[in-house]
Amino acid sequence: ATGAANHPLPCSVGRPKGTNQRRRPASLSVRASSDANTVTLLDYGAGNVRSVRNAIRHLGFNIRDVRSPEDILAADRLVFPGVGAFGSAMDVLNRTGMADALREYIRRDRPFLGICLGLQLLFDSSEENGPVSGLGVIPGVVRRFDSSEGLIVPHIGWNALQITKDTQLLQGADGHHVYFVHSYHALPSDANRDWISSTCNYGESFISSISMGNIEAVQFHPEKSGATGLSIFEKFLSPNSSGAKAPAHRKASKLAKRVIACLDVRSNDNGDLVVTKGDQYDVRDHSSSKEVRNLGKPVELASQYYIDGADEVSFLNITGFRAFPLGDLPMLEVLRCASEKVFVPLTVGGGIRDFTDGSGRYYSSLEVASEYFRSGADKISIGSDAVFAAEAYLQTGVKTGKSSLEQISRVYGNQ
Repeated sequence: ATGAANHPLPCSVGRPKGTNQRRRPASLSVRASSDANTVTLLDYGAGNVRSVRNAIRHLGFNIRDVRSPEDILAADRLVFPGVGAFGSAMDVLNRTGMADALREYIRRDRPFLGICLGLQLLFDSSEENGPVSGLGVIPGVVRRFDSSEGLIVPHIGWNALQITKDTQLLQGADGHHVYFVHSYHALPSDANRDWISSTCNYGESFISSISMGNIEAVQFHPEKSGATGLSIFEKFLSPNSSGAKAPAHRKASKLAKRVIACLDVRSNDNGDLVVTKGDQYDVRDHSSSKEVRNLGKPVELASQYYIDGADEVSFLNITGFRAFPLGDLPMLEVLRCASEKVFVPLTVGGGIRDFTDGSGRYYSSLEVASEYFRSGADKISIGSDAVFAAEAYLQTGVKTGKSSLEQISRVYGNQ
């Protein structure tokens, strides 16, 4: 990783220049902290958790990062935004000793919120590149959606919650759409029925949230579910408050159509990033000035589209910025700043491939994608490289494992 994501400039500054495991763990004992305005975040280093950080800060809370198993046990409130592949996540948790600390924290019924993979990891095991054993807190196996009958996998988009248990966390969310992006899901069963607080339907009914005592987890992404998601998040962070006001109830019973704002972004002749538009990539005015057509600043326009009701915002980097070191890619700053104001999914595309920058430094497509994820992207869009990978496979019939699609999905999951 480069230093860019770890030391970003303030957004006001502008872009930079340049087997069953439901067992009791070994004894671990740490006294909990008492800062009522601080949330402990378990970020094990994969995927985009910047969106979760921004949502927490947007709601007025500070963040303490987990650096050791003892930090987990010292937490007053723990948020675990699991992102990526099940096996990779469990490898990290087991290797660092955090798996046992998580089991002990949950056994003590301490306030816990798992998000997406943070829900799936609570189950016995997953079929993703497996079977792979999970934390073993909840009975059940995480399975892939069945695409044999034409169901599109992954399940991506806004789908409706069907509340099955009266919980404060989901109060007012029944029937509302929230944002999902996953290929694997936990199935309801008699063994885990008491845990389930809501279900969702995508080809079949699956568990969309669980609740038991102070232990909560959701398959969807509240930090990317607009006002409904922020309301859910605040109910966990401030259990004695009513939470942020959720939008008025609307009838929702299936995967919703989405409104996606797509912004072409490039630098103008002064080096400033602008949203532009043209025929193919001809984005210069047909006038004597020949200047790059400027429709506004990327972060400001993305924020306005979110306010106006966009369900997703997509940035397409149409210049590639190939001469820049990865840490100085201007689009990274756009993502960092947009993710502080936009609480629906952010997608970025353009230049996500293996490349060598102007200083001679080689970057793999996985490194490029990782930097985008860490800077705020929820999804990446791969164009040319996807075509090249498909053409190579059709010609040889061999999956090399080296294409950008394979490299990235191995770490971040097929979704």
